[in-house]
Amino acid sequence: MIQPVRWADDAVEYIDQRHLPHETRVVRAQTVDELEAAIQTLAVRGAPAIGVFGAYAVALLRRNISDDAAFEAAVQRISTARPTAINLSWAVDRVLSAHDMLAEANTIHDEQRKVDQLIAQSALPLFSGASRILTHCNTGPLATAGEGTALGTIIAAAARRKLSVYVSETRPLLQGARLTMYELREAGVDATLIVDSAAAVTMQQKKIDLVIVGADRIARNGDTANKIGTYGLAIAAAHHGIPFYVAAPRSSFDLSLESGAVIPIEERGSNEVRELNGAAIAEAGTAIYNPAFDVTPARLVTAFITEYGILQPPYAESIPDLANRPALAVLA
Repeated sequence: MIQPVRWADDAVEYIDQRHLPHETRVVRAQTVDELEAAIQTLAVRGAPAIGVFGAYAVALLRRNISDDAAFEAAVQRISTARPTAINLSWAVDRVLSAHDMLAEANTIHDEQRKVDQLIAQSALPLFSGASRILTHCNTGPLATAGEGTALGTIIAAAARRKLSVYVSETRPLLQGARLTMYELREAGVDATLIVDSAAAVTMQQKKIDLVIVGADRIARNGDTANKIGTYGLAIAAAHHGIPFYVAAPRSSFDLSLESGAVIPIEERGSNEVRELNGAAIAEAGTAIYNPAFDVTPARLVTAFITEYGILQPPYAESIPDLANRPALAVLA
């Protein structure tokens, strides 16, 4: 299995996803600058994966920094390196509250692997009558440091029945084209790449049975922040009467936020849009709007797939109930 993040005693090692699929480059991050940059540059990406990476980063920083004030400043840099995915700050806070920080980071990583397996099990009934699937961005092992959320459900279902998966390229950084297609090929799943703007016509012409995506943060009412383009997919799915599912662990649900209106949305640099592989595709000085995420209203989400099973509307009841669910360790 792909190991995008791992503890290496004196460093946190990770696969630099910016070079995939053409090169598998393993990098060692040791300083706060290196750890922060790995997250900010999307060398490590995916909400659960940056949570695992952040957990290991805090454990490493505590080992290397004896001064409490300097340690707290370094941790703050890690915790806020990317603002939208709640998994990062959630994992950092868990490690900080633990007596043995490295043991807690390892526990978070182990839990994520189990969570991914349980999400895949929860999703299997949804694929019973479906053979044509559309997904967006990357939600496989590279994104979770486990087995994947949305993509993990697809791979698990494809092991039991024939599936045809359509993958949107995910501009501007092409996570779908570079990473999802790579992971589906490695898993032996039939997959077809489409440009983002072909999603609606693909739903129409290819008779898509369901759309499944991941999430970076889910508000208490079910509004969902995910990779830019997800909102448009949900609208198109609703128009075509196609179920639209979100696969995410409990750690991606932010019960402190009443709605998606207050989810912080990261805006990234203009060169990600202005350039492609370092070559300019727009004139210098072109105005650029580059939000990394959008928010899909809860009314467009058919159901959430979690390690605790399927959450159905009304989400004002089913999502807050997550706080009452048993700890992962006691789940069957």
